[in-house]
Amino acid sequence: MSVQQAHHSWAPNGDPRDSLRESLLVKLGQLQCHFTWGPQMDIVDLDNVKQRLQDSIIIGGKHQGVPHNYLAYINYLQGNCEEALRDLEEAERRLREIHGDGFERRSIVTHGNRAWLHYHMEQLSEAQSYLDKLEVMCGPLTQGPHVTAMVPEVLGEKGWSLLSSSSQCCEEAKECFARALEEDPDNTEWNMGYATALYRLESISGIPENPEVSQLVRQLRRVLELDPGESVARAMLALGLQEFQQKAEANELVEEALRTSPDSPFVLRYAAKFYRKQHDVDNAIGLLKKALEFTPRSSFLHHQIGICYREKLLALRRNQGSRDPGVKAELIGHCKHHFGTAFELKPSFIRARLDFASICLMNGESVRAGKIYNDLRSLEDVTPDNKQAIELQLGLYELDHTKSESNAIHHFREGLKIRRSTKEWKRCYTKLEQIARRQINRNPYNSRAWGILGFLHREVGKNSEAVECYEKALRWDRGNKEYLSALRELRPST
Repeated sequence: MSVQQAHHSWAPNGDPRDSLRESLLVKLGQLQCHFTWGPQMDIVDLDNVKQRLQDSIIIGGKHQGVPHNYLAYINYLQGNCEEALRDLEEAERRLREIHGDGFERRSIVTHGNRAWLHYHMEQLSEAQSYLDKLEVMCGPLTQGPHVTAMVPEVLGEKGWSLLSSSSQCCEEAKECFARALEEDPDNTEWNMGYATALYRLESISGIPENPEVSQLVRQLRRVLELDPGESVARAMLALGLQEFQQKAEANELVEEALRTSPDSPFVLRYAAKFYRKQHDVDNAIGLLKKALEFTPRSSFLHHQIGICYREKLLALRRNQGSRDPGVKAELIGHCKHHFGTAFELKPSFIRARLDFASICLMNGESVRAGKIYNDLRSLEDVTPDNKQAIELQLGLYELDHTKSESNAIHHFREGLKIRRSTKEWKRCYTKLEQIARRQINRNPYNSRAWGILGFLHREVGKNSEAVECYEKALRWDRGNKEYLSALRELRPST
């Protein structure tokens, strides 16, 4: 059942209890829980989110939220209402166990989910019972509807759920944790959630130039100040400092994280990435395989192992290969196995498919790689980030393998149109600039190349440089509608 279908099922169906349903629906719509957050999450892959939530339950963790509430909502959407009820019972049990005296505020989301679920199961008196509980609990906490309260506990739960959903939800997750911290600035869980959102956002947009301006580094230090035993934050901070070449402290941090939490899958993941970036790939593979023992169906871990084997393959190529052709074949086999497993476990894992295609290219299978790229480009409902990654790889394929600068230009331009402030956007920009300048060096009267430079300058707000380039483009391609239109927008007064 899709999110849209699920929420359309809220409408009363005309039986004698319609008036009760309608009155319940008004209050249910005021709740803060997964059933009211759900419409904002239509972009998620339900099966993938479900697998990751199940993995996170296995893994556990000091400050990772309680995923059972979100899992209940996913099970409801997939038609498993009885399983959803069991998830909510387990959420309640875990919250009582973890939070004790703070259970009541922590259970606001769980009670909201229970009210909605009973409503959809036609158990209207049970739904009303949970609404009554929320009235009692939330009344003193809010000036708005007495069945909900945007207290830090609710904001934090929403933040963790958004982080479990999609990369597109990270910014909203960050805002949820920021609002929770306004009211409860010393709460380690909300500080860790905020750090996790920052980490994900930096992985999309790139790392700042120095640690002084890195909000992530500051935030992770804040988490460790509040909880010196938080090993996951320690491993994340090691990764952050590694980017700024602060090697001594970074090494000390990751070693301490592994020493104190050697069986934490989250620590193992971050430590593996740390060692891969240090070119200690065999150590990284060992850590990832250990993490895979805890969650064998993790597409993320298979993808990371594939990346490690690709690093070994690239190192082999840089060293002019090996006298034993079997070494290269073995590494290619490992890459294909792990990248292939990653997208078999998660069919929407576009990056894993792109990485599989890149191994095909290294193995001389350019036709197979081209088919993968074109199949991906024809997919519908692809997230903007993934679409941009596809356009970038298609551009590189056309540039390096089919030797078509014209087709490469098309794909890089398409990539630039999608989302700014990503690594892929920056690579599309750099590749287009290189092509344009190379063409101008070959032929200073190349109007298309000057038009590309105009487009690039315009993209980054360098309007005077853009005007100059478009004017040169028009000098050798008079009447070009694209260039004339761009100039009209850049010089509206003329």
